[in-house]
Amino acid sequence: MQQYKNTISNDELKELPLGAYEGPVEVIETPEALEEACRYLLGCEVIGFDTETKPSFQAGVTNKVSLIQLSTADRCFLFRICRTRLDKMLLKVLESRKVLKVGVDVGGDIRNLLKIRHFRPNGFIELQQEVARFGIVDKSLRKIAGIVLGCSISKAQRLSNWESRTLTPAQVRYAATDAWVCLKIYEQLFGNEQ
Repeated sequence: MQQYKNTISNDELKELPLGAYEGPVEVIETPEALEEACRYLLGCEVIGFDTETKPSFQAGVTNKVSLIQLSTADRCFLFRICRTRLDKMLLKVLESRKVLKVGVDVGGDIRNLLKIRHFRPNGFIELQQEVARFGIVDKSLRKIAGIVLGCSISKAQRLSNWESRTLTPAQVRYAATDAWVCLKIYEQLFGNEQ
């Protein structure tokens, strides 16, 4: 089993090269595109998973999940569920035991999705638990990526408006990177065991 540092400082993170997803990103806003993307994803073994929610700057006010990101090594899908709803085909992916979905704070993401529509989540892997097996105590995706992959990922778009009419190129790159990097971390940790 490879050895990793158990923690990384913010100063150390700043010294690392920036990592970002560079492949094709499909922003899914129509039922037809959603169905095609989900058919593709149902044929995958392991995918990266994340969600984005429009931030609320008022105490006690929370918004619903706006975006679900699902990424393979070379293709990323951004499902704008604020436009397409949490569709049955997308639920098939989220309920599939055969398609492993890897993310950070998966429990929080699932709780927020269940507020939109009931489904039976299956096949989710929580990276925070998995990295603990390697002695890593940091829990943020940014720090886990720094420790395991030796790169820093930008969090500059985290508090942007995920329900805006059109996502900016920076939002698209950020959202795709968050799902993709979860997959890359999982592959780095367990690639030889698959």
